Amino acid sequence: MPDGGLFRAARFRDVHVYQGYAERLLDGALPYRDVFVEYPPGAFAAFLPPTVFGEAHYNGAFKAAMALCGVATIVLVALVLAELGASRARVGVAVGLLALSPVALGPISLNTYDAWPALLTVLALWLLLRDRELWAFVVLGVAVTAKVYPVVLVPLAVIYVWRRAGPARAAVASLVLILTTAAVLAPFLAYAPHGVYDSFHAQATRGLQIESLGASLLLVLDRLGLYDAHVVETTGVAGRNLAGGTADAVATTLLALEAVAVAAVWALYARARDLRAQLPLAFAAAVTGFLVFTKVFSPQYLVWLLPLVVAAGGAVALALTAVAVVLAQVWFFHYGALFRLEWPVWLLLARDLALVALYVVLLAELRRWKIRIPSRSKTSRHSGLRRNHESWTAVGKGASRSA
Repeated sequence: MPDGGLFRAARFRDVHVYQGYAERLLDGALPYRDVFVEYPPGAFAAFLPPTVFGEAHYNGAFKAAMALCGVATIVLVALVLAELGASRARVGVAVGLLALSPVALGPISLNTYDAWPALLTVLALWLLLRDRELWAFVVLGVAVTAKVYPVVLVPLAVIYVWRRAGPARAAVASLVLILTTAAVLAPFLAYAPHGVYDSFHAQATRGLQIESLGASLLLVLDRLGLYDAHVVETTGVAGRNLAGGTADAVATTLLALEAVAVAAVWALYARARDLRAQLPLAFAAAVTGFLVFTKVFSPQYLVWLLPLVVAAGGAVALALTAVAVVLAQVWFFHYGALFRLEWPVWLLLARDLALVALYVVLLAELRRWKIRIPSRSKTSRHSGLRRNHESWTAVGKGASRSA
């Protein structure tokens, strides 16, 4: 439906970059050794398959692959909710929102590969709820190699398995994740260890990207005449950074806040009584905490968040996510104005503040569950689930019927 949609030839964001990496690999140029690649090695699982359809059809094939990832994610979210005993109305609303989300996401829904790691994180969540913890850790390992952010979910998965199956099982599951990650990285490390290191190092040491929370605050101060923003172009496809001592200090502060935000989710979940019912909420809160305070925040990163927030539930959380998604797309076709520090600056700050509010809401809900749930019994789990989704009981005639 949007520009850059499944049946449209227009290219947005990074598809042409993915195609360049894939075709050069097929031509014999090895990534990380002969070509600098800013993405993790696991990303090639998304970059390479569309080459089967030829150079002229790569764009359409890639979009089709991401659409299939989106469809699979919708099915998995429905399975997660069914596993937790959600009502039919709750499941229907959830899958409907996800099915319509590309309208709000716009071109980023199909023109970046973020739907691939987003699918993997929801698959890992479902496998954990199905007590297939070893397979869940295999999937998490692949997800981490595709896009590093799922690493914040690993401690939650370890806590879940430790508390439910014991420390020995958690240790085995952790080893499975390490071996899976190593298996993906090993071929690339074998011929280009320095290139792989340089790729990760370049991303880790980047400056304050213009769309991050810290940058948006500085850009508004610039509009108010209280700060002199200096925007510099970066290498690769990651847009623009803010340069200068103040921007560097803000970037360092964001990293500290990011660590605290994610650790807070881990700590609250570790003290939870009903680990199973709270796992989707903990997943959503951890990714939100990581995203809100990251120093590099491209608009497509919201694709990571949508299925987890929908699975976690809560009308307020969904409303804040919807606001953030819509705001992110208002200026999508006006990046030049953002780089010139014009009107999109205000909408950028509004989007980032909406996500801060989302993190606060999810964290508060996680804390409430910790306090109120009296036992780990099945009845307690389902009552906790109903409390978490009580805002949905007014949706439809049958929504008040609990599982």
